[in-house]
Amino acid sequence: MSQHSTLQRGLNTRHIRFLALGSAIGTGLFYGSATAIKMAGPSVILAYIIAGIAIYIVMRALGEMAVHNPVSGSFSHYASQYIGPLAGFTTGWTYVFEMVIVALADVTAFGIYMGFWYPDVPRWIWIMSLIMFLGGINLIHVKVFGELEFWLSIVKVTAIIAMIVGGLGLMLYGFHANHSSFTPGLQNLWIHDGFMPNGVAGLIACLSVVVFAFGGIEIIGITAGESQDPKKTLPKAINAVPVRILLFYVLTIFVLMSIFPWNQIGSQGSPFVQIFENLGIGSAATILNIVVITAAISAINSDVFGAGRMLYGMSSRGQAPQIFQKLSKNGVPWMTVVVMAGVLLVGVILNYLIPENVFIIIASIATFATVWVWLMILLSQVAMRRKLSAAEIKALDFPVIGWPIAPAFAIIFMLFILAMMGYFPDSRPAIYVGAGWLILLWIAYMIWVRPKQDHVEEDTTALEHRAEMER
Repeated sequence: MSQHSTLQRGLNTRHIRFLALGSAIGTGLFYGSATAIKMAGPSVILAYIIAGIAIYIVMRALGEMAVHNPVSGSFSHYASQYIGPLAGFTTGWTYVFEMVIVALADVTAFGIYMGFWYPDVPRWIWIMSLIMFLGGINLIHVKVFGELEFWLSIVKVTAIIAMIVGGLGLMLYGFHANHSSFTPGLQNLWIHDGFMPNGVAGLIACLSVVVFAFGGIEIIGITAGESQDPKKTLPKAINAVPVRILLFYVLTIFVLMSIFPWNQIGSQGSPFVQIFENLGIGSAATILNIVVITAAISAINSDVFGAGRMLYGMSSRGQAPQIFQKLSKNGVPWMTVVVMAGVLLVGVILNYLIPENVFIIIASIATFATVWVWLMILLSQVAMRRKLSAAEIKALDFPVIGWPIAPAFAIIFMLFILAMMGYFPDSRPAIYVGAGWLILLWIAYMIWVRPKQDHVEEDTTALEHRAEMER
């Protein structure tokens, strides 16, 4: 192992595009969508559209900064540079916290999915095996990681498209199993207590769950340090986000609720598997279980990568332990992978102790972390704009859309989500945990990071003063 190697630029546009898909299309869509549907009914479609618009603005803000200055651990670096070191420290560590929590949600879901085939095998056995496998993959080479993520994502994308096409076919031909008391069709969107059965309150309540589903898409910015041509690959990947949101979230949920009455979609396993089982298509349920397992593996793989690269970038600025700087001969920050695998083993313990409640608990905490990171990305981009001259702003290769109205809308949306999480009793504990986490980070910064930075600044000032005296 070498400490003097550098990150390898082994990720191309294809890898980055599907890496973002891998991180965003996972447990939140295949498992968490049942919770959102239960809260809002068919109006959950509006929630996905509204949240999708806000998140696209976040991605464009990140893209503006990443193309202007492509670095590893990107948005932590930008928060440090444009807002201040404390902002960068809290953003970076909160992102790592988010990736760990989301990965824990995904390993939990993986255990549930495997229980579909092997109900008698304890979940922790599957989770332990998966962590060891993904840890090994992430230690080889970034190109191997990129290829694995590409093919895992291909499975998901193909299955989602097949489900959408198949669902539309069911609706057009009016097929339904003999034992079913419903008929697939658009009428399912309004005949069961209306389009918005739980009113505006239900729509607002589901927003935090919907936002959780999009969590991880910001990993595109993390790849800046390892993409072959950031100025070309990042804009292409980010501009594909609206199409993904429309196709893989909005259209999927639309078809899902048109095939099957929304009020019969439970949270026992994936709603996708449940629907096809109830339609009497036994083999389809097995195929879809393979797909959701692939989705969970892909999302965990992305989470391990994202958290590791963020820790690597932060350690170079003295905001994380120096041990995270260590790279293998292939340019992989191996210590971050080992630590992430170790932390994920906590998921094994959680599944053993509280298997039924773990998903809802960690999903709400992950939502706080996700929204905080997105908020800091938006504020960093606003701060960067204020520091650039008019000529520099005009020369930006990939400017944010709709400046300044679009970023302002996204910032207000993120603050609204945090306020709503505090308002609803189910998600309120996540706000307490989040606030406690930020206070802990502030204390850690003041004890370990600030003194070192002050010392470096004093040394720099002394050197400048000495040079001035010698002149």
